[in-house]
Amino acid sequence: MSYLNTIEYNIIPLHSFNIIRNCSGCKRKAISQNTNQFRVNANGNKLDVWLIYQCENCKHTQNITIYERMKPDQISSQEYVGFLSNSQELAFEYGTKIQFFAKNKMEIDWSKIAYQIKERVEETCIPNVQVKDIINESMCIKLVIHNPYYLKVRDEKVVSELLGISRSKMKEWIELGRIAIVSNREKHILSVIVEGEAYGL
Repeated sequence: MSYLNTIEYNIIPLHSFNIIRNCSGCKRKAISQNTNQFRVNANGNKLDVWLIYQCENCKHTQNITIYERMKPDQISSQEYVGFLSNSQELAFEYGTKIQFFAKNKMEIDWSKIAYQIKERVEETCIPNVQVKDIINESMCIKLVIHNPYYLKVRDEKVVSELLGISRSKMKEWIELGRIAIVSNREKHILSVIVEGEAYGL
């Protein structure tokens, strides 16, 4: 078996993660959304920084800790300016950082994660191509799908979307040995090998 090409992709969330939390306004568990706003508080020579989330139902807000009792010189000037200016990019960065939510013991709502599968052009020899356009009968292609944001999405869903086929068709290809899927859970990488015959080329 020889590879015509290897194409690499990233799974990228389209917006910040929502969280499920006990809302003091609703008196029950509710969904809260990233407001893309920070709160910075100076207490002597120490700083506290929070990302503000808001209940989508009652609009009650909650501050989620980014830095607590931190010396100003321990925060980069670029990031500090971003906090003060409510940088959308910085709010997205923290709003999609799995470690940030784990540290604060926040439950992420994985049920409505919107994402895109974006080609990593710098790692791909032939960028901006459709998979089926570069497979022929004698060769196959390897797809490497990275999940740097640790999104909880089903492997088969991602692969079927990338290949532009239904899940039933993908299951058929797997049974016929025309496609192989290998998932590395530790590294959050999905490898897919597709033979040219799968597309009937």
